[in-house]
Amino acid sequence: MLEETERPTKLRRLCDSDTTKKSLKLIMDFWYLPKENELNPQGEDSLFICDEEQVFGVADGVGGWAKKGIDAGKYARELMLNAAMAVKDGSKGSVNPYTVLEEAYSKTKALGSSTACIVALTDDNFLHSANVGDSGFMVIRGDNIIYKSEAQQYRFNCPLQLGNHPQCDRPSSGYEFKVAVEDGDVIVAGTDGLFDNLFEENIIEIVKEVTGCIGIYPYRVAQMIAESAKISSEYNFLPTPFSLEAEMAGYLHSGGKIDDITVLVAFVISSPLA
Repeated sequence: MLEETERPTKLRRLCDSDTTKKSLKLIMDFWYLPKENELNPQGEDSLFICDEEQVFGVADGVGGWAKKGIDAGKYARELMLNAAMAVKDGSKGSVNPYTVLEEAYSKTKALGSSTACIVALTDDNFLHSANVGDSGFMVIRGDNIIYKSEAQQYRFNCPLQLGNHPQCDRPSSGYEFKVAVEDGDVIVAGTDGLFDNLFEENIIEIVKEVTGCIGIYPYRVAQMIAESAKISSEYNFLPTPFSLEAEMAGYLHSGGKIDDITVLVAFVISSPLA
């Protein structure tokens, strides 16, 4: 079932949530592999996790600013820090990702620009997300992806992006979504360094393999996904999501895309009501 409000960010609700079920919680962790760059060892990605409020966010500083001598990673890091502070200082138990993103954006003054995706687990068993650009997340249930956020681009390899420059986008340019989740679902979030280099079936296979071997360890799952994406990014002859998108846009590109790679994994588990 799809529902859309009149808000400019197109809030959509996917599927119905059974509020009679036990409440849920997220077990979250991440792995980050910045691309090799002696001048910028931190890379341009950033993230935050708030276990208490069951919220996380990822951001990817737009690398094109480097041509102007600007490290967009500073913008991404400041944006995610401000988002984490907005969650911490906000009303407990009622986090609205869009409001968080708006507040973080208004307080971020660094030069540069960044994509951003913020996701919160609500009390009624929904993931509520606010997303600008091509960072995003997917929800895996068994062998299937029940939801994947839509990448927002003006054209190939040019995503919507938050920033202080007049030509940059605002939070209202992005999208909000709500998707119902249940016990056993696995959420994989990341920047385009992940989604440009691994196909959906690759990610599902890694989640199943690692979870089947060692159980619910989001740190290890995130590590294996990130390392697989890095390996794929370094191949120059195998097809990747990035190479296929390049071909569709009329460009010749073989193999993966060297980039910072952020992977955040969250397992959805039952949390019985007290």
